[in-house]
Amino acid sequence: MKPQEKTEVSIRAEYERHGAEAYYLRFGAAYRNPHEPMIWRALDAAIGQWQPELSHVLDLAAGSGEVTLLLRERGAAQIDGIDPYTAEAYRQRTGQEAERHTFADIAAGALAGRRYSLIVCSFALHLCERSRLPRLMMELRAISASLLILTPHKRPEIRKEWGWVLKGEIVVDRVRARYYKAEQVVGYALVPSLP
Repeated sequence: MKPQEKTEVSIRAEYERHGAEAYYLRFGAAYRNPHEPMIWRALDAAIGQWQPELSHVLDLAAGSGEVTLLLRERGAAQIDGIDPYTAEAYRQRTGQEAERHTFADIAAGALAGRRYSLIVCSFALHLCERSRLPRLMMELRAISASLLILTPHKRPEIRKEWGWVLKGEIVVDRVRARYYKAEQVVGYALVPSLP
C-alpha cells in the first residue's frame, strides 16, 4: 500500500470514528489533503479546458490552501479562502486568513452582497447535508456566475432548478472536475444570466 493510500484510509477511518465535522474540529489546524497532487492536476486541467476568469476567486472549503496555491501560480488576481475547520492550516500555508463560515452560514446568507468571478470547491461539497444543498447552491448562484467543483465522487448532484447548469466534466486521476455556469431562475424556468 502506498503512503498516500494509507493516509486516505486513515482519514476515512477517522470520519467513521468521529464524523467529518468532529474530525476537522480536532485535526483541522494540521490538516493536509492527501490527494493534493491529484487535485492540482485536475484543477490545472480544468483551468486549461474552460479558461475561467480568475480575477476574484472564492476558495470554498479551502482546506490547507492547496487550491489557493495553484490558483496563485495560474495568475489569480485575488483569492478569498473560507473554511471553518482548517483556517489555521490555511493561514500557515498561504499566509492569508480564511473566513470561518460553514455551509450552513453561507446557506443562511453570510456571503450576500459579494461578487466572485469563480467559486472553487474542492473535496468538500459532497459533505454538505442534502437538505441544505439546494439553499447553499442558490446562495452561491447569487455571488458568482461560475462554479468549479472537484470531487472524488459522483456526488454532489447539482440540479438545474438550483440555478446551475453543468457545462462540462473531466476526470483526472479519479478526481472529477465539474464546471457549472449560473442560470437565472424564474419560477421553475431557467433563463440565461445577465452579464
